[in-house]
Amino acid sequence: MNSNKKVACPLDCYDACQAEVLDDNLKGSKENSVTNGKLCVNFASLLKEENLQMPIYNNEKISLDESLEILSQKLKNTDASNSLFYTGSGNLGVMQNSTKNFFTQYGSVLTKGSLCDGGGGLGIEQGRGSVVNPPIQRLIDSDIIIVWGRNFSVTSSHMYNLVKDKTFVTIDPIKTDIAKKSEIHMQINPKTDYELALLLTRFANMQDIEDEEFLEEHTEGSDWFFDITRNRPVVSYEATTGVPLSLINDFFELIENKKISIVVGLGVQKYFEGAQIMRCIDSFASYLGIPKKESGGVWYLSDSAYAYEDQFKVEGKNKKVAIPEVDFSSYDLVFIQGANPVVSSPNTKKVIEGLKNSFVVCFSTTYNDTCEYADLIIPSSSFLSKKDVRLSYGHEHKAISQIIEDANENTISEYDLASYLIENFAFKALKSEDEIIDYYANTKVEYEEFETFEFIEEVDVEPLYKNKTSSNFYLITGKSKNSLNSQFIIDNHVYLNPLSGFKNDDNVKIFSPFGEACFTVKVSDDIKNECAFFYTGNKKTNYLTPNKEDEESFSAMFQEVLIEIELSNTI
Repeated sequence: MNSNKKVACPLDCYDACQAEVLDDNLKGSKENSVTNGKLCVNFASLLKEENLQMPIYNNEKISLDESLEILSQKLKNTDASNSLFYTGSGNLGVMQNSTKNFFTQYGSVLTKGSLCDGGGGLGIEQGRGSVVNPPIQRLIDSDIIIVWGRNFSVTSSHMYNLVKDKTFVTIDPIKTDIAKKSEIHMQINPKTDYELALLLTRFANMQDIEDEEFLEEHTEGSDWFFDITRNRPVVSYEATTGVPLSLINDFFELIENKKISIVVGLGVQKYFEGAQIMRCIDSFASYLGIPKKESGGVWYLSDSAYAYEDQFKVEGKNKKVAIPEVDFSSYDLVFIQGANPVVSSPNTKKVIEGLKNSFVVCFSTTYNDTCEYADLIIPSSSFLSKKDVRLSYGHEHKAISQIIEDANENTISEYDLASYLIENFAFKALKSEDEIIDYYANTKVEYEEFETFEFIEEVDVEPLYKNKTSSNFYLITGKSKNSLNSQFIIDNHVYLNPLSGFKNDDNVKIFSPFGEACFTVKVSDDIKNECAFFYTGNKKTNYLTPNKEDEESFSAMFQEVLIEIELSNTI
């Protein structure tokens, strides 16, 4: 390793930490205030991963040159409109976008929407105009941190370390790690977050702690929003949300005259009306004037590329398909980059059936579940052997990657693959690698306060409890401290409350309208009764989830489903 070089963690998490080479070892960079000299367990796991060393074609190892020739010929012999470019978040460096430039010029079908944050992001954008987090110093300066549907200490371990001595309130159906550290835990019923936001707004008004000056000068529709909160008796919220009104009183006693931050996770918006749900939460925050305080604010998964000019953008009239509804069998050629849709996309059975009926190219650093169905596998170079910049969606800081080791000769970077294909097809060339890197590394983006907040003025959410029977369970997913999505140590159990009637190590079959799968049970008091909890990356969970787009953002709605569980003799 080359000493004194920087390395940006490419992983799909909020922290976007940075390492540096010291005495031939990778250590956390102290010049990055979020990393603060420490590296997390996910980064350590990444360094231990076994990377692909050779391309594979029809289950036979070949050279890189052979793989590129096969790809080029296949692309030339395919009608571009019958090809699909499908990219994931296996590496979040900015240079990963170079391949999209080629496939846009080529004319491939592209995806729209998100498997992750799309609904919630749209809800925030509808209120504020953009999805941008406040400077992280405002989080550090707050007194109370409300963690809403996010296992903050696990998913944002570096950010958590900066504020771990604060007072926490957690709103989550699961007794997460951060919930156990919290002063108050509201163990809410799934898909009732919007109702809780309305109830909290109602209480804020009753206790005269709304920010009247902010509401008068910087908002639109606050009266309409408050009218929504008065459409039903206060006591009715207790039954539907599962949160006692006494706990709501405790909450307001705790936050009175305090500087408040709200960090919102992805779980609240994994539903058909995800944008409305998130907008209700953001509207509650604005009713208290939280976004306009000198300290505190609302944090979500922000647009990391906000205010940067896309260095790979090219004009194209490509058809786009909503990513949760992709039918891989509809395409003659599917190019999958840094993604593992066999595990991460909804309706796994349909994903696998589709991949079996297309020519599949996987461009990946490691051999994952989707590679099992690939005709051609091209190894991407390790993040340690390519230049990159990692923009964060958790805070405003970025991390820089320099080359610290030579690339394997049979691997290729995203930029080099795109450049090879662009030259081969005589398309418009990319800017130079150094020019692109320098732009992202040196451009300084300042946080801009939004001038006006638009409250949600109409809420039309169909609650899951309306159709739930005594035999149904809510499906809930969340992150594990030992894995990241489908990477590293995967836990394939289903977690149930002891009151569910099932026992540890029971083999069960779980059914949904979209499919079925077998699991082994782990019983835990941390799981709210009538919920079935699965860690993300579980190889069978998405046999149960709907491959349908949400109401507005073309995005996945993994938890918009009720399931049934029965004992089984097989697993």
